[in-house]
Amino acid sequence: MTTTKTLQFTPVWPHGDIQEILPDVFLVTGTNKTHDQGVDIQTSRNMTIVRDGRKLTLINSVRLNEAGLKALGELGEIAHIVRIGAFHGRDDAFYKHQYPEAQLWTLKGMTYDSGLEPDKELVPEGEMPFPNCSLFEFATANQPEGILHVDRDGGVLISCDSIQNITKTDEFYSEETAKSFHEQGLVKPANITPIWLGATKAKQSDFEKLLGTLSFQHLITAHGEPMLDIASEKVKETVSRVFPQ
Repeated sequence: MTTTKTLQFTPVWPHGDIQEILPDVFLVTGTNKTHDQGVDIQTSRNMTIVRDGRKLTLINSVRLNEAGLKALGELGEIAHIVRIGAFHGRDDAFYKHQYPEAQLWTLKGMTYDSGLEPDKELVPEGEMPFPNCSLFEFATANQPEGILHVDRDGGVLISCDSIQNITKTDEFYSEETAKSFHEQGLVKPANITPIWLGATKAKQSDFEKLLGTLSFQHLITAHGEPMLDIASEKVKETVSRVFPQ
């Protein structure tokens, strides 16, 4: 790892406890704060943790407080940090600094303002951080974005911003942002938001390929609740709604 600037870490913001949602697959939800076009935005965001033996892979990283890091360490050894979303990664530098032996993985074209550099590049059909894992890459998007497919427990999709499952605005949202999300129609299951589509220009063909090539029952995303058992049918419904024929 090399850097050209001093690393700046996001503060520790409120978050929940680590929860096991599938065997050796864990989730923790915390706060996300951004500022866009003069507006303060506060939502929640998720970090997914996949355990392989004693090795942990952190996906869509969220900085945890000392108690959270202790609980994380009790699960195993932090071996990999994985970034799959163009607009996430703000806490990758913290985890790389905290666990310097961990391997940082990103998609081709992803960069950090600090100059933080990845140890490994995620590519379809390439090396993966843990077994039974593959990468789906959005070929039509103008920003690097991917989804991890875990071939176990009926198939698990781990997404970042491309598919979200916000079915409620939780305690980590500010009152203003929660109101705005409801007004904008962003509180929907297995949703593909116009905000993400507008930012990336991703096309319908990517989602058709996703549905046509990957078998899955579960969806875990960087925003919203885990969707268990019914994810495939719900994503199909969303694609039909967002991209009407």
